[in-house]
Amino acid sequence: MNIFTRADNKIFTQPVMEISLKRLVANYKLLEKIIDPAMPSAVVKDDAYGLGAEKVAKTLYEQADCRNFWVAHAVEGEKIVKSVPDARIFVLQGIGADSLSLFQKYKFVPVIISPEMWHFWKKHQIEGIRPVIHVETGLNRLGFRESDLQRLSTKDCRNFSLVMSHLACADEKDHFMNEKQLNTFKNIRKKYFPDLPASLSASDGAFLGKDFCCDMVRLGAAMYGINTAPYRPNQMQNIITLKAPVLQVADLPKGDFVGYSATYRAGTNRKIAIISIGYGDGLPRSLSNVGKAFFKSSSRWCEARIIGRVSMDNIICDVTDVKGVEVGDFAHFVFDEYTLDDVARDAGTISYELLSRLGKNPRFIKSFIA
Repeated sequence: MNIFTRADNKIFTQPVMEISLKRLVANYKLLEKIIDPAMPSAVVKDDAYGLGAEKVAKTLYEQADCRNFWVAHAVEGEKIVKSVPDARIFVLQGIGADSLSLFQKYKFVPVIISPEMWHFWKKHQIEGIRPVIHVETGLNRLGFRESDLQRLSTKDCRNFSLVMSHLACADEKDHFMNEKQLNTFKNIRKKYFPDLPASLSASDGAFLGKDFCCDMVRLGAAMYGINTAPYRPNQMQNIITLKAPVLQVADLPKGDFVGYSATYRAGTNRKIAIISIGYGDGLPRSLSNVGKAFFKSSSRWCEARIIGRVSMDNIICDVTDVKGVEVGDFAHFVFDEYTLDDVARDAGTISYELLSRLGKNPRFIKSFIA
Protein backbone atom coordinates (compact mmCIF):
# COMPACT_ATOMS: atom_id res chain seq x y z
CA MET A 1 0.00 0.00 0.00
CA ASN A 2 1.22 3.45 -0.86
CA ILE A 3 2.27 5.21 2.36
CA PHE A 4 0.22 8.28 1.38
CA THR A 5 -2.97 6.28 0.79
CA ARG A 6 -3.23 5.19 4.43
CA ALA A 7 -3.35 8.77 5.64
CA ASP A 8 -5.54 10.00 2.80
CA ASN A 9 -8.83 9.28 4.57
CA LYS A 10 -7.57 10.96 7.74
CA ILE A 11 -6.75 14.33 6.27
CA PHE A 12 -8.72 17.01 8.10
CA THR A 13 -7.89 20.71 8.22
CA GLN A 14 -10.49 22.58 10.30
CA PRO A 15 -10.98 22.87 14.05
CA VAL A 16 -14.19 21.34 15.38
CA MET A 17 -16.50 22.61 18.12
CA GLU A 18 -19.20 20.33 19.51
CA ILE A 19 -21.94 21.73 21.74
CA SER A 20 -24.08 19.49 23.94
CA LEU A 21 -27.66 20.74 23.94
CA LYS A 22 -28.65 18.07 26.45
CA ARG A 23 -26.15 19.42 28.95
CA LEU A 24 -27.19 22.99 28.20
CA VAL A 25 -30.77 22.15 29.16
CA ALA A 26 -29.61 20.21 32.24
CA ASN A 27 -27.59 23.24 33.41
CA TYR A 28 -30.56 25.55 32.92
CA LYS A 29 -32.87 23.25 34.88
CA LEU A 30 -30.39 22.88 37.72
CA LEU A 31 -30.04 26.65 37.94
CA GLU A 32 -33.82 26.93 37.91
CA LYS A 33 -33.93 24.78 41.05
CA ILE A 34 -31.14 26.74 42.71
CA ILE A 35 -32.88 30.10 42.25
CA ASP A 36 -36.42 28.90 43.01
CA PRO A 37 -38.85 30.63 43.51
CA ALA A 38 -37.27 33.32 41.31
CA MET A 39 -38.02 33.11 37.60
CA PRO A 40 -35.20 31.93 35.32
CA SER A 41 -34.33 33.73 32.11
CA ALA A 42 -31.66 33.05 29.51
CA VAL A 43 -28.93 35.43 28.37
CA VAL A 44 -28.23 34.75 24.68
CA LYS A 45 -26.38 37.96 23.82
CA ASP A 46 -23.22 37.88 21.71
CA ASP A 47 -24.72 35.00 19.71
CA ALA A 48 -25.23 33.03 22.94
CA TYR A 49 -21.62 33.69 23.93
CA GLY A 50 -20.64 32.57 20.46
CA LEU A 51 -22.41 29.21 20.54
CA GLY A 52 -25.30 30.10 18.22
CA ALA A 53 -28.18 32.11 19.65
CA GLU A 54 -30.88 30.72 17.37
CA LYS A 55 -30.14 27.11 18.25
CA VAL A 56 -29.57 27.81 21.94
CA ALA A 57 -32.74 29.90 22.32
CA LYS A 58 -34.87 27.42 20.39
CA THR A 59 -33.59 24.53 22.52
CA LEU A 60 -34.24 26.33 25.80
CA TYR A 61 -37.67 27.43 24.60
CA GLU A 62 -38.74 23.94 23.51
CA GLN A 63 -36.98 21.72 26.06
CA ALA A 64 -36.75 23.92 29.17
CA ASP A 65 -39.88 26.08 28.80
CA CYS A 66 -37.82 29.26 28.92
CA ARG A 67 -39.95 32.28 28.04
CA ASN A 68 -37.62 35.17 28.86
CA PHE A 69 -34.47 35.96 26.90
CA TRP A 70 -31.87 38.71 27.13
CA VAL A 71 -29.84 40.11 24.23
CA ALA A 72 -27.50 43.10 24.08
CA HIS A 73 -28.85 44.68 20.90
CA ALA A 74 -32.14 44.56 19.03
CA VAL A 75 -30.43 43.07 15.98
CA GLU A 76 -29.59 40.05 18.16
CA GLY A 77 -33.24 39.77 19.14
CA GLU A 78 -34.24 39.76 15.49
CA LYS A 79 -32.16 36.61 14.96
CA ILE A 80 -33.99 34.59 17.60
CA VAL A 81 -37.51 35.98 17.49
CA LYS A 82 -38.87 33.29 15.14
CA SER A 83 -37.40 30.55 17.33
CA VAL A 84 -39.13 31.80 20.50
CA PRO A 85 -42.50 32.98 19.18
CA ASP A 86 -44.31 34.04 22.39
CA ALA A 87 -41.31 34.78 24.60
CA ARG A 88 -40.27 38.17 25.96
CA ILE A 89 -36.99 39.42 24.53
CA PHE A 90 -35.25 42.04 26.67
CA VAL A 91 -32.60 44.30 25.09
CA LEU A 92 -29.86 45.22 27.57
CA GLN A 93 -28.30 48.11 25.64
CA GLY A 94 -31.69 49.70 25.23
CA ILE A 95 -33.40 51.52 22.40
CA GLY A 96 -32.27 54.28 20.04
CA ALA A 97 -32.84 55.74 16.63
CA ASP A 98 -30.79 52.94 15.09
CA SER A 99 -33.01 50.20 16.51
CA LEU A 100 -36.45 51.79 16.90
CA SER A 101 -37.94 50.03 13.87
CA LEU A 102 -37.00 46.62 15.26
CA PHE A 103 -38.67 47.37 18.59
CA GLN A 104 -41.78 48.52 16.74
CA LYS A 105 -41.86 45.43 14.56
CA TYR A 106 -41.09 42.76 17.15
CA LYS A 107 -42.25 44.35 20.43
CA PHE A 108 -38.92 43.82 22.18
CA VAL A 109 -38.66 45.12 25.75
CA PRO A 110 -35.98 47.82 26.04
CA VAL A 111 -33.85 48.28 29.13
CA ILE A 112 -33.75 52.02 29.76
CA ILE A 113 -30.24 52.81 30.97
CA SER A 114 -30.11 56.62 31.16
CA PRO A 115 -32.30 59.74 31.44
CA GLU A 116 -31.52 60.52 27.79
CA MET A 117 -32.83 57.12 26.70
CA TRP A 118 -35.91 57.62 28.87
CA HIS A 119 -36.68 60.88 27.04
CA PHE A 120 -36.22 59.06 23.72
CA TRP A 121 -38.58 56.30 24.83
CA LYS A 122 -41.28 58.75 25.93
CA LYS A 123 -41.23 60.28 22.44
CA HIS A 124 -41.35 56.92 20.69
CA GLN A 125 -42.99 54.57 23.17
CA ILE A 126 -44.60 51.49 21.72
CA GLU A 127 -48.11 50.47 22.67
CA GLY A 128 -48.26 47.37 24.83
CA ILE A 129 -44.61 47.54 25.91
CA ARG A 130 -43.49 48.57 29.38
CA PRO A 131 -39.71 48.93 29.51
CA VAL A 132 -37.23 47.83 32.16
CA ILE A 133 -35.26 50.41 34.12
CA HIS A 134 -31.62 49.74 34.96
CA VAL A 135 -30.43 51.38 38.18
CA GLU A 136 -26.77 51.82 39.14
CA THR A 137 -25.86 50.27 42.51
CA GLY A 138 -22.05 50.22 42.59
CA LEU A 139 -20.66 48.79 39.37
CA ASN A 140 -20.60 52.33 37.95
CA ARG A 141 -21.39 51.23 34.46
CA LEU A 142 -24.84 51.61 32.89
CA GLY A 143 -27.89 52.73 34.82
CA PHE A 144 -29.77 55.54 36.53
CA ARG A 145 -27.89 57.14 39.42
CA GLU A 146 -29.76 58.33 42.51
CA SER A 147 -29.76 61.90 41.20
CA ASP A 148 -31.39 60.68 37.97
CA LEU A 149 -34.08 58.78 39.84
CA GLN A 150 -34.96 61.85 41.89
CA ARG A 151 -36.01 63.59 38.68
CA LEU A 152 -38.49 60.86 37.70
CA SER A 153 -42.12 61.50 38.48
CA THR A 154 -44.30 58.96 40.27
CA LYS A 155 -46.06 58.40 36.95
CA ASP A 156 -42.72 57.76 35.25
CA CYS A 157 -41.77 55.15 37.83
CA ARG A 158 -45.04 53.31 37.28
CA ASN A 159 -44.41 53.02 33.55
CA PHE A 160 -41.73 50.37 33.98
CA SER A 161 -42.32 46.62 34.15
CA LEU A 162 -39.11 45.59 35.95
CA VAL A 163 -36.24 47.22 37.83
CA MET A 164 -32.79 45.71 37.40
CA SER A 165 -29.17 46.19 38.35
CA HIS A 166 -25.93 44.26 38.00
CA LEU A 167 -23.48 42.96 40.60
CA ALA A 168 -19.78 43.80 40.39
CA CYS A 169 -18.21 41.07 42.54
CA ALA A 170 -20.68 38.21 42.73
CA ASP A 171 -18.01 35.65 41.82
CA GLU A 172 -16.42 36.40 45.24
CA LYS A 173 -18.95 35.24 47.81
CA ASP A 174 -17.62 37.25 50.75
CA HIS A 175 -16.78 40.46 48.89
CA PHE A 176 -18.18 43.48 50.73
CA MET A 177 -19.60 44.87 47.47
CA ASN A 178 -22.25 42.15 47.29
CA GLU A 179 -24.01 43.18 50.48
CA LYS A 180 -23.44 46.85 49.69
CA GLN A 181 -25.11 46.57 46.29
CA LEU A 182 -27.95 44.43 47.63
CA ASN A 183 -28.77 47.02 50.28
CA THR A 184 -28.55 49.87 47.77
CA PHE A 185 -30.85 47.99 45.42
CA LYS A 186 -33.37 47.27 48.18
CA ASN A 187 -33.42 50.93 49.19
CA ILE A 188 -33.94 52.09 45.61
CA ARG A 189 -36.78 49.63 45.11
CA LYS A 190 -38.48 50.67 48.31
CA LYS A 191 -38.18 54.38 47.56
CA TYR A 192 -38.96 54.50 43.83
CA PHE A 193 -40.34 51.14 42.64
CA PRO A 194 -42.10 49.46 45.60
CA ASP A 195 -44.51 47.50 43.41
CA LEU A 196 -42.16 46.40 40.63
CA PRO A 197 -40.61 42.94 40.24
CA ALA A 198 -36.81 43.03 40.24
CA SER A 199 -33.71 41.40 38.79
CA LEU A 200 -30.34 41.96 40.44
CA SER A 201 -28.32 38.87 39.60
CA ALA A 202 -26.80 37.16 36.62
CA SER A 203 -25.36 33.62 36.86
CA ASP A 204 -22.82 34.38 39.58
CA GLY A 205 -25.40 36.00 41.82
CA ALA A 206 -27.56 32.88 41.64
CA PHE A 207 -25.24 31.20 44.14
CA LEU A 208 -25.25 34.02 46.71
CA GLY A 209 -28.61 33.16 48.23
CA LYS A 210 -32.31 33.87 47.82
CA ASP A 211 -32.04 37.59 48.66
CA PHE A 212 -29.88 38.13 45.58
CA CYS A 213 -32.22 36.21 43.26
CA CYS A 214 -35.16 38.63 43.69
CA ASP A 215 -37.92 37.89 41.14
CA MET A 216 -35.85 37.02 38.08
CA VAL A 217 -32.26 35.84 37.50
CA ARG A 218 -30.46 36.36 34.20
CA LEU A 219 -28.76 33.03 33.52
CA GLY A 220 -25.81 33.16 31.14
CA ALA A 221 -22.28 31.90 31.73
CA ALA A 222 -23.21 29.17 34.23
CA MET A 223 -25.77 27.83 31.80
CA TYR A 224 -22.93 27.44 29.29
CA GLY A 225 -20.86 25.44 31.79
CA ILE A 226 -18.58 28.17 33.14
CA ASN A 227 -17.87 28.13 36.87
CA THR A 228 -19.28 31.50 37.94
CA ALA A 229 -18.85 30.59 41.62
CA PRO A 230 -15.14 29.66 41.71
CA TYR A 231 -15.11 29.51 45.50
CA ARG A 232 -16.94 26.17 45.21
CA PRO A 233 -16.77 23.11 42.89
CA ASN A 234 -18.52 23.71 39.59
CA GLN A 235 -22.05 22.33 39.69
CA MET A 236 -22.51 22.87 35.96
CA GLN A 237 -21.74 20.38 33.24
CA ASN A 238 -19.21 21.25 30.55
CA ILE A 239 -21.09 21.65 27.26
CA ILE A 240 -18.15 22.35 24.92
CA THR A 241 -15.69 20.10 23.13
CA LEU A 242 -13.02 21.85 21.07
CA LYS A 243 -10.56 19.88 18.99
CA ALA A 244 -8.32 20.40 15.98
CA PRO A 245 -6.56 18.04 13.57
CA VAL A 246 -2.86 17.26 13.33
CA LEU A 247 -1.55 18.43 9.95
CA GLN A 248 1.98 17.12 10.28
CA VAL A 249 4.21 15.12 12.62
CA ALA A 250 7.95 15.78 12.53
CA ASP A 251 11.21 15.25 14.38
CA LEU A 252 12.73 18.22 16.16
CA PRO A 253 16.49 17.76 16.60
CA LYS A 254 18.23 18.91 19.75
CA GLY A 255 19.17 22.59 19.48
CA ASP A 256 16.53 23.49 16.86
CA PHE A 257 14.08 26.34 17.41
CA VAL A 258 10.30 26.38 17.06
CA GLY A 259 7.89 29.03 15.77
CA TYR A 260 7.98 32.78 15.33
CA SER A 261 10.67 34.68 17.24
CA ALA A 262 12.33 31.35 18.10
CA THR A 263 11.00 31.41 21.67
CA TYR A 264 11.47 27.66 22.19
CA ARG A 265 14.64 25.63 21.67
CA ALA A 266 14.77 21.87 21.98
CA GLY A 267 17.05 20.70 24.80
CA THR A 268 16.88 17.12 23.52
CA ASN A 269 15.60 15.39 20.40
CA ARG A 270 11.82 15.83 20.36
CA LYS A 271 8.81 14.86 18.26
CA ILE A 272 6.33 17.59 17.36
CA ALA A 273 2.82 17.80 15.96
CA ILE A 274 1.67 20.82 13.98
CA ILE A 275 -2.03 21.39 14.68
CA SER A 276 -4.58 23.37 12.71
CA ILE A 277 -5.70 25.97 15.22
CA GLY A 278 -4.32 29.38 16.21
CA TYR A 279 -5.20 32.86 17.38
CA GLY A 280 -7.16 33.34 14.14
CA ASP A 281 -9.54 30.76 15.55
CA GLY A 282 -9.74 32.50 18.91
CA LEU A 283 -7.10 30.51 20.75
CA PRO A 284 -5.29 33.07 22.93
CA ARG A 285 -1.73 33.91 21.89
CA SER A 286 -0.92 34.01 25.61
CA LEU A 287 -0.95 30.20 25.53
CA SER A 288 2.40 30.33 23.74
CA ASN A 289 4.83 28.00 25.55
CA VAL A 290 2.33 27.41 28.39
CA GLY A 291 -0.86 26.00 26.85
CA LYS A 292 -1.83 22.36 26.55
CA ALA A 293 -3.40 19.99 24.07
CA PHE A 294 -4.55 16.47 24.90
CA PHE A 295 -4.55 13.25 22.91
CA LYS A 296 -6.39 10.05 23.76
CA SER A 297 -3.77 7.30 23.93
CA SER A 298 -4.32 3.79 25.33
CA SER A 299 -7.68 4.85 26.83
CA ARG A 300 -6.21 7.77 28.75
CA TRP A 301 -5.65 11.44 28.10
CA CYS A 302 -2.04 12.42 27.44
CA GLU A 303 -0.89 16.03 27.71
CA ALA A 304 1.12 17.68 24.96
CA ARG A 305 2.46 21.14 25.75
CA ILE A 306 2.24 23.97 23.26
CA ILE A 307 5.79 25.01 22.38
CA GLY A 308 6.76 28.20 20.60
CA ARG A 309 4.41 31.00 19.70
CA VAL A 310 0.74 30.45 18.91
CA SER A 311 0.45 31.68 15.32
CA MET A 312 -2.62 32.70 13.36
CA ASP A 313 -3.49 29.29 11.95
CA ASN A 314 -1.27 26.78 13.75
CA ILE A 315 0.25 25.70 16.99
CA ILE A 316 3.11 23.29 17.59
CA CYS A 317 2.90 20.70 20.36
CA ASP A 318 5.53 18.46 21.90
CA VAL A 319 4.22 14.90 21.45
CA THR A 320 7.46 13.10 22.35
CA ASP A 321 5.76 11.30 25.22
CA VAL A 322 2.45 10.68 23.47
CA LYS A 323 2.49 7.36 21.67
CA GLY A 324 1.15 6.92 18.17
CA VAL A 325 0.21 10.48 17.16
CA GLU A 326 -0.47 10.59 13.43
CA VAL A 327 -1.60 13.07 10.80
CA GLY A 328 -5.38 13.33 11.02
CA ASP A 329 -5.58 12.66 14.75
CA PHE A 330 -7.41 15.28 16.80
CA ALA A 331 -5.86 17.25 19.63
CA HIS A 332 -8.39 18.30 22.26
CA PHE A 333 -8.30 21.76 23.80
CA VAL A 334 -11.62 21.93 25.68
CA PHE A 335 -13.38 18.84 27.03
CA ASP A 336 -14.71 17.45 30.30
CA GLU A 337 -11.30 16.96 31.89
CA TYR A 338 -9.87 20.30 30.72
CA THR A 339 -12.64 22.87 30.63
CA LEU A 340 -12.98 26.45 29.46
CA ASP A 341 -12.12 27.52 33.01
CA ASP A 342 -8.84 25.56 32.84
CA VAL A 343 -7.85 26.99 29.47
CA ALA A 344 -8.72 30.53 30.58
CA ARG A 345 -6.62 30.11 33.73
CA ASP A 346 -3.60 29.02 31.67
CA ALA A 347 -4.17 31.87 29.21
CA GLY A 348 -4.44 34.50 31.94
CA THR A 349 -7.97 35.51 30.95
CA ILE A 350 -11.56 34.64 31.90
CA SER A 351 -13.81 31.93 30.52
CA TYR A 352 -16.38 34.49 29.32
CA GLU A 353 -13.89 36.15 26.96
CA LEU A 354 -12.47 32.84 25.81
CA LEU A 355 -15.87 31.37 24.93
CA SER A 356 -16.94 34.53 23.12
CA ARG A 357 -13.75 34.55 21.04
CA LEU A 358 -13.84 30.86 20.22
CA GLY A 359 -17.55 30.41 19.68
CA LYS A 360 -18.10 32.96 16.95
CA ASN A 361 -15.20 31.88 14.78
CA PRO A 362 -16.47 30.94 11.30
CA ARG A 363 -13.55 28.59 10.64
CA PHE A 364 -14.83 26.00 13.09
CA ILE A 365 -16.93 23.07 12.01
CA LYS A 366 -19.65 23.60 14.61
CA SER A 367 -22.04 20.80 15.50
CA PHE A 368 -24.81 20.53 18.07
CA ILE A 369 -25.28 17.27 19.93
CA ALA A 370 -28.83 16.58 21.10
